[in-house]
Amino acid sequence: MSRLIVLDTETTGLSHANGDRIVELGCVELVRLRKGESRQWYIHPERSIPAEATRIHGITDAQVAHAPKFFEMVDEFLQFIGTDGLVIHNAAFDLGFLNAELKRLQRPELVSARVIDTLALARRKFPGAKSDLNTLCKRFKIDNTHRTLHGALLDANLLADVYVALKGGSQFALDFLGEPSEPVAVTTVAHKSSESAVSSPVHRSMRHWPLSAEEQAAHAAFLEFMQKEYGGALWSGISK
Repeated sequence: MSRLIVLDTETTGLSHANGDRIVELGCVELVRLRKGESRQWYIHPERSIPAEATRIHGITDAQVAHAPKFFEMVDEFLQFIGTDGLVIHNAAFDLGFLNAELKRLQRPELVSARVIDTLALARRKFPGAKSDLNTLCKRFKIDNTHRTLHGALLDANLLADVYVALKGGSQFALDFLGEPSEPVAVTTVAHKSSESAVSSPVHRSMRHWPLSAEEQAAHAAFLEFMQKEYGGALWSGISK
């Protein structure tokens, strides 16, 4: 999938089944692992926001008093995400809230088959390690010092960087860094005696694997992404 939507929500509480609603929705577009457009909606939840929820995301009743209700912004949201894949951290939570809103409006729900759960990705990649967003930002050296409160668009932006790193797009996430290399079989020449001649090494000409124009363009786009997002790659300064 060349286009993905990284998505996050903030809510009035933890249970849509008990009447909690979405108060903020943030989306960041990734096109070939490069950030594109973003969208943010503050949403009137049609109920009060508990103080404990405000302590997490900082959103108050007054801030969303004149915000659109979900049914008033849903078309804009659905148009932005289209049919592309969705990248969500702990997807069951956000998807549950979004589908509860869509079901309330008798609209088609978002299917889990189009969702990439970064929590599951991180747990597979780093089994036994903490996999919350702050921990992953620290692991991949992504600056999150401005994250004093949760925020849907803020967290979607950080999650986009985390996802790129998890997929190997960051020089900090390349699988061969810090990973043990596969053993290489070495063939030795057995000598019958000290007087036996050592076999001469076999020299083979290097094979040439030309890249297609499409592969060269994709490589150039990836290097451009690395330069913009991370100031270059580890191999950028190596001369041919």
